[in-house]
Amino acid sequence: MLHSRPRRRVWRALAATGLAAAVAFAVAGCDTRAQDQTAPAPPDVGVAAVLSEQVQDWNEATGRIAAVESVELRPRVSGYVERVAYAEGDEVAKGDLLFVIDPRPYRAALQRAEAELARARAEAQLAKTRHTRAQSLIEASAISRDDFEARSAGLAEAEAAVRAAQAMVETARLDLAFTQVRAPVAGRAGRAMLTTGNLAQADASLLTTVVSQDPVHVYFETDERTFLRHQAMSRAGERRNADNAVRVGLADEAGHPHAGTVDFLDNQINPATGTVRARAVLPNPDRRFTPGLFARVQLEGASARPAILIDDKAVITDQDRKYVYVVGEDNTAQRRDIVPGRMVEGLRVVESGLATGDRVIVNGVQKVFMPGMPVAPQAVAMRGGQPIEAVAKR
Repeated sequence: MLHSRPRRRVWRALAATGLAAAVAFAVAGCDTRAQDQTAPAPPDVGVAAVLSEQVQDWNEATGRIAAVESVELRPRVSGYVERVAYAEGDEVAKGDLLFVIDPRPYRAALQRAEAELARARAEAQLAKTRHTRAQSLIEASAISRDDFEARSAGLAEAEAAVRAAQAMVETARLDLAFTQVRAPVAGRAGRAMLTTGNLAQADASLLTTVVSQDPVHVYFETDERTFLRHQAMSRAGERRNADNAVRVGLADEAGHPHAGTVDFLDNQINPATGTVRARAVLPNPDRRFTPGLFARVQLEGASARPAILIDDKAVITDQDRKYVYVVGEDNTAQRRDIVPGRMVEGLRVVESGLATGDRVIVNGVQKVFMPGMPVAPQAVAMRGGQPIEAVAKR
């Protein structure tokens, strides 16, 4: 009996130890099953193969629309405005009547000049008759040489007076015509700065402005590097400056839907800004362009070149770096740093970092938390991101 009590204590200790081990093993098994049941499935992501296409380089600039012809209309004669003969803001044709200045003083001046011309012609006719008579008399030695020369000089003076009177008539006729102020160019007329009853001063008073509508110019500045590149292209005979294509977009437009050509480059670089002024001409049949509008300009660069294109939604920013996630053969997302370029037809040019055949995550990038994470790729189109087919390689 004395030896049985220690033996029972030993067995109790061993039983307690076995029970604890069994409980620990059971708990561990439960944890493993719980982890297996709560492990998330790889997220579905839209994956598209990079596009390799020929792209045309374009240099970006900003500019302003300007009229090819812009006229500040001022009167050539002074007088009171009798009538405004156009509707403000309307388009006018070359030669259309815009203003009428009181013509009565100029009509009277023309009549006076015509009367002076008639008198001068009468005096010239009398001087010619006297000169003819003097010729016959001098041949008969009936008058002195001095009298004959005086009559000859009188005829020359009378003929000069006729020419002067004719010039006065022409001047008066022009002044009378200038009382009708007509459009010197076709275009859109602005508001009337002087209305009926106001005094218009010759060559001083502004009556209105007229700006041409079709075509229009767009002036923009380009940097030295772009200028030198185009100079090199011209020397190589690739194209002339006047043939350089441009694309233009307005503030309310997406992209650059309007096409034109460069027709002028300035003859010097602005040393303060390091830029040169250029001008392009654009057709404007639908009157989309109005002088003074802001314009976004793309100037055609070098010849087309191959480039890698991706959807801009795939690009992620990490401080000063840009990167994308590509999907490898094992369906894991791998980070790939890139150097992005400009946008071309809604896609981003990748200058370096990607190669033909790479598959980039376009849709569901936010589901990827870290490089190496498993994903369930679904093939989508690079343009638009629409599904093509499910690709589940698990």
